[in-house]
Amino acid sequence: MLIVEDDPNLLEALRYNVRKEGHDVVTAVDGVQALEVARMNKPDLVILDIMLPGLSGFEVCRILRKEMTVPILVLTARDDEIDKVTGLDLGADDYMTKPFSMRELLARIRAMLRRVEIQTAIPEMPLKFGDIEVDTGHHVITKAGNVLSLTPKEFDLLAFLTKNKGLVFTRDQLLEKVWGYNYSGDTRTVDVHIRWLREKIEDNPEEPKCLITIRGVGYKFGG
Repeated sequence: MLIVEDDPNLLEALRYNVRKEGHDVVTAVDGVQALEVARMNKPDLVILDIMLPGLSGFEVCRILRKEMTVPILVLTARDDEIDKVTGLDLGADDYMTKPFSMRELLARIRAMLRRVEIQTAIPEMPLKFGDIEVDTGHHVITKAGNVLSLTPKEFDLLAFLTKNKGLVFTRDQLLEKVWGYNYSGDTRTVDVHIRWLREKIEDNPEEPKCLITIRGVGYKFGG
């Protein structure tokens, strides 16, 4: 696991607690070093501070997402929605606002890693919906034969909804089923990921035919 944090005290606390969970840990204290360490070590998860010297965490997130599918959890210094949404838009799978509970952080790490384990479990037959094919066994989703570039959480969300085609899920249910824990009412991340997915799979994102909003309830895939 890679931890990127320029505050030495917080970095040591994170390293200590993550190692206690049984994970191998590598660290970086700035954006450039973060990219070098990630490319060399191919971590199974990245904890990424946004406010970094030199190359920002946002830029690191953008570059990592282009190069690998590793789950990314960003740490934001402010409870500012724009920071959270920007991180998600750049490919982060989760975020936490400083100061945060170490216990909650570790719970989120466990949930994210569980999702990775599930993805590598027994392969399932590909599901087809018009020109969209969802192949969870090979972790690939295509549209009209073209492989879609999805973040790990985008893939998880779309795979879950397609497996449950026609069923309506509230945002809280999607947080529980896809993210693996409760966001304590913060459901903005679901809306962001749905919007992001629509831009990739819908012929017209403004008039979605696949990812349908059920007003006052939540979302479903298809009819």
